[in-house]
Amino acid sequence: MTAKIAYGDVEVGTELPPQSFPVTRATLVQYAGASGDFNPIHWNEKFAKEVGLPDVIAHGMFTMAEAIRVVTDWTGDPGAVVEYGVRFTKPVVVPNDDQGATIEVSGKVAVKLDDNRVRVDLTVKSAEQKVLGMSRAVVQLV
Repeated sequence: MTAKIAYGDVEVGTELPPQSFPVTRATLVQYAGASGDFNPIHWNEKFAKEVGLPDVIAHGMFTMAEAIRVVTDWTGDPGAVVEYGVRFTKPVVVPNDDQGATIEVSGKVAVKLDDNRVRVDLTVKSAEQKVLGMSRAVVQLV
């Protein structure tokens, strides 16, 4: 597979289509099963509050994975991501209701690099707070 975005068609400042990702308690249980991360802060409200959290929180790696979907959907190829890193700044708090939480992700091309690569900077928020900082991906384009 290869990216469907041409390096020559991209400029610094090119914005990727923003996306919103819903997160419910059921989502967290499914992710726990898939990842093997059954830490009770991700599913047990009583425990999460006892350790000082406002409520159950989403897994950091889950949040990170949802955010990079903006890039992989844009390129059309998950294999086009050659580097990806973030700083975890705030947790995604997931209330026990019918709504849950939402992760809002936007991105833009920050730098054009050599070898048909670009750096994409992501803005990742939940409840209007930045939940990932320094969220950056290097992407191989055609």
